[in-house]
This record gives sequence, C-alpha cells and structure tokens, in this order.
Amino acid sequence: MLSISGLFFSYKDTNILENIDIKLHKGKILSVVGPNGTGKTTLLKCIAGIMKPEKGTIRINDKDASRMKRIELARCISYVPQSAPSKFPLNVFDAVLMGRRPHITWKPSKKDLNMVAEIIKSMGLEDIALRDFDQLSGGQKQKVLLARAVAQDADYLLLDEPTSNLDLKHQMEVMKMVSGMVQGNGAAAILAMHDLNLASRFSDTIMMLNSGKIFCHGDPRQVITVKNIKSVYGVEAKIYMNDSHPYIMPN
Repeated sequence: MLSISGLFFSYKDTNILENIDIKLHKGKILSVVGPNGTGKTTLLKCIAGIMKPEKGTIRINDKDASRMKRIELARCISYVPQSAPSKFPLNVFDAVLMGRRPHITWKPSKKDLNMVAEIIKSMGLEDIALRDFDQLSGGQKQKVLLARAVAQDADYLLLDEPTSNLDLKHQMEVMKMVSGMVQGNGAAAILAMHDLNLASRFSDTIMMLNSGKIFCHGDPRQVITVKNIKSVYGVEAKIYMNDSHPYIMPN
C-alpha cells in the first residue's frame, strides 16, 4: 500500500499542499483533480521524491520513502511527467529500455531486451521501434513514455496529465493502457487529471483539491456532483449517469 499522512509543501512562504492524506492499494486508480495551480503536479513530485515535503510521511509498501535509496524508490515508483523532454536523442526501443535501469547492474540482459520487445509489441509500437523519439507525434511520445513506465515494473505509477494535448482517440488509448497496466500487472496508479469525465470513467476513487487542500475524496459518484463542481471550479453544470459513471455537462 502507498500511504501519505499529513503532507505539507510550501514554496517561497506560499503553501502549495496542506495536510494531504492518501491510502492507495494495489490494483486501484486514484485521480487527483482540481483547478490549475492547486498542487496536483507538486503532489506527484513529492511522492516520486523529486520534491521534498515540508512535513508529513510517505510510506511505500510499509517503508518510509524518505529513508529509501533512489534505486530502491525507482523500483517502487514510476513517474511520467506531463510533457516529454524537448530533446531525447534515443530511438523508441532504447527509450523504453531506459525503464529497466533500476533493475540493471551492468548492462541489459537478454531477459531485459526480451521484456522491452514484448512491451513494445503489446502496446502497438512495433512500427516505430527504431524511429527517433524526437520525431514522434505527441500521442506517440506519450505511449512511449508509458511503455517505459511499464518496463520499469514498479508497484506504483504516477502520471501527470497523461492525456494532455492528445486527440480523443489517443486519450482513450492511453487511459485504456493505464487501466490495463493496473489490472494486468497488479500495480496502482495516481493520475493528475484535468478531464473530469475521463477521471470519472477510469478511476476507482477521485481526490478533488482546492487551494492545495483536499476538498473531497471518494467514489466518482460522491465527488463529481453539481455542488462540488460549483464550489471548486465555479462552474454551473449538469451531471448525467452512464454505466454508473457520472458525466459532466457544463451549462
């Protein structure tokens, strides 16, 4: 289980996150939603060890994350940023192979190479496996970064806006991939999301942040309500149910 208790983070005397508590079991997807600037990305970076919280504890599989070595943390946590690096001078195969680095002592083994080849095949990336990463479209790059996260074979996936700047087809492909990774590999995922309808469809639970604090947390039907959308986003909306998932239609 991934457990976060009493997490605070501030930047230049400005509180970004206040008293964040999370418990996430394997096999589950948690989406973190909220307006721009409410701390979603900062929360993921704190969990990934990129930023250091001011207060609070993060425990990964019952271990204090602050006492874990970086290599040990990388075997447990896989972080996919919102946007791909502007320059990434590797072909697709080598980019995915980088996900094996926490498990490689000297050089990739035959097992590592075969694992990467299988991941590339399963995610439909065979046709671009030898293409330069920098030459790919935004949707292709996002799928490659997800493939690298799969290759890392971590228990917990942290995905920052995994559908940003993607068309509708690629949004659905990426979200189905994330769902498949969690269900098939026994992992868990925390997604920072802007699209509330995608979050509602693919998440087990949703945590809605407002000004760095937890406004509400629970099942999508508990979180995606007319009252909560009005309070947090300042938007009048109607909520429709589809296959037990709430969907938002702004007025």
